[in-house]
Amino acid sequence: MSEATIDSLGICTEDSGANESRISDYFALLKPRVMSLVVFTGFAGLMIAPNALDMHPFLIVISMLCLAVNAGAAGAINMWYDRDIDAVMKRTSGRPIPAGRIDPDEALAFGIILSIFSVMLMGVALNWVAAGILAFANLFYVVIYTMWLKRSTPYNIVIGGAAGAFPPMVGWASVGGDITIISVALFAIIFFWTPPHFWALSLFANSDYKRAKIPMMPVVAGVRATKIQMVIYTIILLPIALMPYFMGAASIIYGANALVLSAVFIFMAVKVLLSDDLKYARQMFKYSILYLFALFLGVMLYAA
Repeated sequence: MSEATIDSLGICTEDSGANESRISDYFALLKPRVMSLVVFTGFAGLMIAPNALDMHPFLIVISMLCLAVNAGAAGAINMWYDRDIDAVMKRTSGRPIPAGRIDPDEALAFGIILSIFSVMLMGVALNWVAAGILAFANLFYVVIYTMWLKRSTPYNIVIGGAAGAFPPMVGWASVGGDITIISVALFAIIFFWTPPHFWALSLFANSDYKRAKIPMMPVVAGVRATKIQMVIYTIILLPIALMPYFMGAASIIYGANALVLSAVFIFMAVKVLLSDDLKYARQMFKYSILYLFALFLGVMLYAA
């Protein structure tokens, strides 16, 4: 084998590796872990909507694709805007933009194009009510939360968390093209779940937020005040989690499931309050993800 052939193969191997790396970086821009939770809660909203079983499987796939792409697009724009603070936080310094693997302008264009594409596809393939909610959720996350609230108030998560609560409403609306009290109840569950979920994270990532000068609750109000708020929110969340049962959208099995899950959530928040050990905050953060997953799985499995 000649040196030219070896060089050629080497170049091809490097190019292939570079392309794979670039694709993985663009995928990372979409915040895939966040996207997976968005799609799951959106799918739950879709599946409990009236006449969901009559919906063509292809349209269900399109609905969830639009939801996933839109959430990822908002994440990409978020990373573009937050590239300065991401660079100084240990938790985010390895992201594609602060690490220098993707140009900020490319990330912004990527996010905007995907945002428009997902909304238009949802409107054309399904209905414009679902597309409108999808567009509003995107703008809320990008403009209201990322560009305004995140750097200006310790209640950034309390208000801005609404952006992540829209997926069940999108899923529901993609079936019937409407907004009902049941879809609003699913929205409320995520809305009140978000603060204790993110505050648990902010407790053990407090030094990161201080370094980036982000006014998260522990940075501004203090650790104890944050822990008290977490307990309050988990208590408020309990009756809200039971709303699908009381509204007749889910069976008593769901109600029992929601009651137990919420009681454990409250218990974990109390443990965080009573201890200075950050391991309990980490445990609560991990449990909060399991909590939301189990709750919305219960909504689907035990729909009335």
